Amino acid sequence: MNDISSYKILDASCGARSIWFNKHNPNCLYIDSRIENHTEIWESGKTGEKRFIDVHPDIVADFTDLPFPDNSFYLVVFDPPHLLRAGETSWLKKKYGKLPDNWRPLIHDGFHECMRVLKPNGTLIFKWNETDIPVSEIIKACGFEPLFGHKSGKASKTHWLCFMREE
Repeated sequence: MNDISSYKILDASCGARSIWFNKHNPNCLYIDSRIENHTEIWESGKTGEKRFIDVHPDIVADFTDLPFPDNSFYLVVFDPPHLLRAGETSWLKKKYGKLPDNWRPLIHDGFHECMRVLKPNGTLIFKWNETDIPVSEIIKACGFEPLFGHKSGKASKTHWLCFMREE
């Protein structure tokens, strides 16, 4: 890994990097709170097909306590866990993680850390799925107002929101 000053982008909760076209973008520093080495997350009862997950961040860190100085990145990508009611052994929990019952401080602190490490006028791209918590509740908890957003997916439950750190 290079000196962090060589990175323009931070993915603050990279997981398996499933949103990335180039999962090894040289401009991006990928962090996550866990490492998963080809962990089986699901097996079909009908076909026996198996799904696996690999999570290999450049740095293992918690998005509520980022180990970077203020004003470090031009762009931050933030795709935190979004599930409250996932079963402990469900493949969704294994893939995306699970929020604690008291999720508001976690989301608030994650947003504030992401904004702290953004350069002035930097951009935060936030991805959220409303399976368990409406995006309106997330916006209240984070304490920032998005500039714009877009709904996607079959049921339009996934939201992509754009925020900017003011000078």
